[in-house]
Amino acid sequence: MTSILVCYATGEGQTAKVADRIAAVLGERGHDVTTVDAADPPVDLDVEAFDAVAVGASIHMGAHQESVSEFVTENRAALSERPTAFFQLSMSSATDDEERRAEAAGYVESFLDATDWHPDRIGLFGGALRYSEYGFLKRLLMKRIAAKATGDTDTARDYEYTDWHEVEAFAADFAAFVEGRLGVTPPDSDGGAA
Repeated sequence: MTSILVCYATGEGQTAKVADRIAAVLGERGHDVTTVDAADPPVDLDVEAFDAVAVGASIHMGAHQESVSEFVTENRAALSERPTAFFQLSMSSATDDEERRAEAAGYVESFLDATDWHPDRIGLFGGALRYSEYGFLKRLLMKRIAAKATGDTDTARDYEYTDWHEVEAFAADFAAFVEGRLGVTPPDSDGGAA
């Protein structure tokens, strides 16, 4: 089938988990998937060697990880020549509040404007609160943010807001887009002839 790169940056690991789930869905459809942390990419990483690319990042203190911005900026020409997707994790996407969801969309818009990139598919997902991994000051700051966003302020536990069905639907949609754009037929899921 096709080769797909899933490149991501993560703060406490939730974006990596989402990237892995996206890669699993793409792999189940018969694609050859490579997952790479933008903060520590292989020296010989060649975006042009892939048929399609998905890029993911999370929002921390109102910004995406710099390594993802650098990856997109450095590879913008290659990205523009193949099917691409962008996925973002944030607390703003973890609520049903329209104002917060608009805030999450604004983060994406700012990122795409700053990098001058135009992905074919965009997914916005709730992230996670990893109180157990935060230092004292960050724990206080995240508790304050969470009080407004989700109300989950019990710092004795962690919270996960990612809707895994949404993630899988996003991955399947991207796979179908890639297959359609590249003229690739996915393998028959029941193993028989179509």
